[in-house]
Amino acid sequence: MADLAKKSKISSSRRLGLKIRLLTVAGQMLQEETEQKAKERETFLKERVPPLNLSGLSLQELQDLCKDLHHKIEVVDEEWYDVGLKVAKNEKEIGEMKLKVIEMQSKFKKPTLKRVKISAEAMLSILLGSKHKESIDFKANLKTVKKEEEKKEEVTDWRKNVEAMSGMEGRKKLFDASGN
Repeated sequence: MADLAKKSKISSSRRLGLKIRLLTVAGQMLQEETEQKAKERETFLKERVPPLNLSGLSLQELQDLCKDLHHKIEVVDEEWYDVGLKVAKNEKEIGEMKLKVIEMQSKFKKPTLKRVKISAEAMLSILLGSKHKESIDFKANLKTVKKEEEKKEEVTDWRKNVEAMSGMEGRKKLFDASGN
C-alpha cells in the first residue's frame, strides 16, 4: 500500500511538457509517413501506367488505344476479384480457427472414470480407518419381500381343440353354444 501511495518523482508541469513534446513528435512522424506513402504511390503509378500521349493520333489509333486500355482494365479487374476472393476465404478460415481455439480453451474434457468394485467392509475400513474393527452385515436389516406366484391358465393342446371342432359336430357345438 505504501508503494502505491508514493508520488511520482516528476512534477506535473514537467510531465505535461513531456506529453506535449511527445505529441508534437508523433504528429510530425505521422505527417512524414503520409508524405512518404504519397510519394511511393506516385512512383508506383509512374512505373505501372505510362503517360498517355493523345496528340497527333488518328481515329483508328485512338480506337486501338481504347481497346488496349479496356483489355488492361479487364485484366486488373479479374486480378482484383481473385485477390478479393482469396482474402475473403482467408478471413473465413481465420474466423473458424479462432472459434476452434475458443472452443478448445473453454472446454474441459472429463476423463473417463474406471469402475471400482469394492465391498462394503472395505469401503468402511477405508473411510473409518483403524476405527472400523467389526464387520457390519448390511443385508440383515433389509426387509424380505415374498413374491406371489401368478396363477397360470391350463395350457391345452390346440390340436385337440381343432379336431373336436372339425366337421358337423363342431359346428353344431358352436351353434348350440352361441344359442344358449
